[in-house]
Amino acid sequence: MSCYQAAEYYLPHEAPMVLLEQVVSVDEEGASCTVRVSDRGVLAPFLDEQGALPAWYAVELMAQTIGVWSGWHGRQSGLPPALGMLLGGRAIRCEQPAFAAGSELVVSARQLFRDEKLACFECTLTLNEQQVAHGRLNTYQPDQQEITQLTNPGGNA
Repeated sequence: MSCYQAAEYYLPHEAPMVLLEQVVSVDEEGASCTVRVSDRGVLAPFLDEQGALPAWYAVELMAQTIGVWSGWHGRQSGLPPALGMLLGGRAIRCEQPAFAAGSELVVSARQLFRDEKLACFECTLTLNEQQVAHGRLNTYQPDQQEITQLTNPGGNA
């Protein structure tokens, strides 16, 4: 039995934009989460005609795993999940064009460095204990004033 809430508890998203199901582990440097490719699961709206998840969703799965890491640490301090931004990625590779129906994906993110609001994470996606996608994602954690400015351009912050 997991000592973690479902992934959505740690993310500032609502369905259908939560693409992870379970949190496997969280520590100071990273997190691991899982999701099953199923027409009855959280990925259902994003599956192709064969019931597979296109590979480009790997980046969002990685970003949400980083979000779970951040949200878990925030919850430990009594804070709700905060909005984060994906600034970009490097060396993002996926070994297959899609993830088949019934696949259980394990997504891991390890922090490489963090400087106040900026961070870089090494991320992997494994299927049957084989790495099928990886990359480095750069993230930014805006404060509330920055979020207001971004979501209300031209308005008063």
